[in-house]
Amino acid sequence: MVPKKHLLQRLLAHLQVLFNLSGNLTLLKNHELDQFKKEILETFAKQIPFCNTLGIGFNCLGNEITTHLPFKKEFIGNPAIPALHGGVIGSFLEISAIIQLSWSIFLEKKNNGNNFSIAKLREESLILQRLPKTIDLTIDYLNAGRSIESFARAKVNKIGRRYASVSVKTWQDDPNKPFALASAHFLVTNSIKL
Repeated sequence: MVPKKHLLQRLLAHLQVLFNLSGNLTLLKNHELDQFKKEILETFAKQIPFCNTLGIGFNCLGNEITTHLPFKKEFIGNPAIPALHGGVIGSFLEISAIIQLSWSIFLEKKNNGNNFSIAKLREESLILQRLPKTIDLTIDYLNAGRSIESFARAKVNKIGRRYASVSVKTWQDDPNKPFALASAHFLVTNSIKL
């Protein structure tokens, strides 16, 4: 496994070559900015080993992240139905909340998304190295998760100096028909000390 510091350094070096940067990303087009965001998210996700085990992927539209859990036969908890194991669902919901919360903190720190600089990115990338710590997680299982791919979207309700509240919903066919909901609280470090 590659250390976090090296992953972030490689990402920054890749971005400098990719966008031919001389210290400023202000003139990025929308599709380039979306690609940039996706690369930051993928680098961040590599810090969560269980994220790779589950095969969780991401789609980023603006500042909203939709996480994707592909179906795997090993995820079946009850073969009679067949239904997804509650632990897989719970892990998926918690990882979705952590990723959205970390992304929200990152966006908050980068001057409203309009002004990137390589020096600033080096500082802000430290945010992505500090995962929020789960204080509690409450899950409401509304229906059985069927043996198909699942999606989740988290909403950050509040970020304080040390505490954050996030709610998450997961669905399979229709976002308006979730099969599980979660409410989570996290311990966060909102200040960067270099």
